[in-house]
Amino acid sequence: MVPAMMPEAATPEDDSPAASQDRTSASRVAFGYRDVAVEDKRGLVKGVFDSVAARYDLMNDLMSVGVHRLWKRALVEAIDPRPGARLLDLAGGTGDIACRAHARWQCRGLEAVICDINPRMLEQGRERAWNQGAVKGLEWLCGDAEALPLRASSFDACTIGFGIRNVTSIAGALAEIARALKPGGRFLCLEFSPAVLPALRPAYDAFSFNVIPALGEMVTGDRAAYRYLVESIRRFPDPARFATMIEAAGFAGVGKRLFSGGIAALHSAFRV
Repeated sequence: MVPAMMPEAATPEDDSPAASQDRTSASRVAFGYRDVAVEDKRGLVKGVFDSVAARYDLMNDLMSVGVHRLWKRALVEAIDPRPGARLLDLAGGTGDIACRAHARWQCRGLEAVICDINPRMLEQGRERAWNQGAVKGLEWLCGDAEALPLRASSFDACTIGFGIRNVTSIAGALAEIARALKPGGRFLCLEFSPAVLPALRPAYDAFSFNVIPALGEMVTGDRAAYRYLVESIRRFPDPARFATMIEAAGFAGVGKRLFSGGIAALHSAFRV
């Protein structure tokens, strides 16, 4: 078991707030609908997840009416690991995806490392896993997705669920994922998508901008955190643009599967 280590002290064509994250200047990056200094984003994101860590998984159930469990099941099934494979669950937070994957593929001896930049999220997940007896085959590591404290070519698969839009540099995180994976290693990214079907857009926007922040305030006491999370979805690259970024990072066989009318997407690829 590796103990958690403390970390160091829309669409591309328009100019609306939905424009993708990667269009900001070299010194500014998206934080919701605001552009902030590159050096400030990590601390701002850490503050969001520090605030909601204790109720994060409950909020996922409430926000998606439980549908996120079906999306995550599809992600876990897609791993389909070879015997004895090692999985890196990046931005793994409370370990929800890694624990599901470990339970599903324990028959093949899957081992998983849950890596997240936020110690409070990891503490929540590790305590829950230990209470449930899920200890063997799971490691918990505090680390930055853009500077992973891991050897190159050391994992057979990497998952990241609803986390890549929170990094400072998507391209930088993708490059680190490629470095950590073995050649032929599987990359699976589950993320909300700005490419929602037009027929669903009015109801989806109304729910996102009104109901979700209100739920966040009631359950976690932090409306602003969930306002940020809603806004960050709108500034994430659309599936086509994100696929181009994945390929540019050194992946091939890039594909996607849309869920719930385009609300979420499962992106997949292999490390070249």
